[in-house]
Amino acid sequence: MATPVNDMIKKYSVLFVCIHNSARSQMAEGFLREIAGDYFTAASAGLEAGCLNPLVTRAMGEIGLDISAQSTDDIKSVIQRGDRFDYVITVCDAVNAQRCPIVPGTMQKLHWGFQDPAALSGDEEERMEQVRVIREQIREQVCAFIQSYGVPVAQ
Repeated sequence: MATPVNDMIKKYSVLFVCIHNSARSQMAEGFLREIAGDYFTAASAGLEAGCLNPLVTRAMGEIGLDISAQSTDDIKSVIQRGDRFDYVITVCDAVNAQRCPIVPGTMQKLHWGFQDPAALSGDEEERMEQVRVIREQIREQVCAFIQSYGVPVAQ
């Protein structure tokens, strides 16, 4: 059960993980940082490090969130550095989520499955429309997570 914001003594740390840290985890990190950065710290990683998906960067920019400076990282490097997180949230498909290693010190591991923007088909504008849908699904899930802590979310 989530702790109400009035009882929060520290910022909870959240690591979002997807396959290449190029799209879904980057969007989730950006949303959590922007919407509730006073209450949570956000980071992201991939099973392997990739490059930011330009359609995702564009989609986030459309709503005023610039994620172009966010770096990509891989989960093994995160573990080797000894980074600790209260929550590890996988945002890839269930099969790849099972590949995510255990991050020492994690209080809870959650899974939120979203479609992979790298696997979308169609021309650029069709893929962009699909990325916007995924972006909004991720925003809704992040907002629900934040609200479970009693943190207000502007609509």
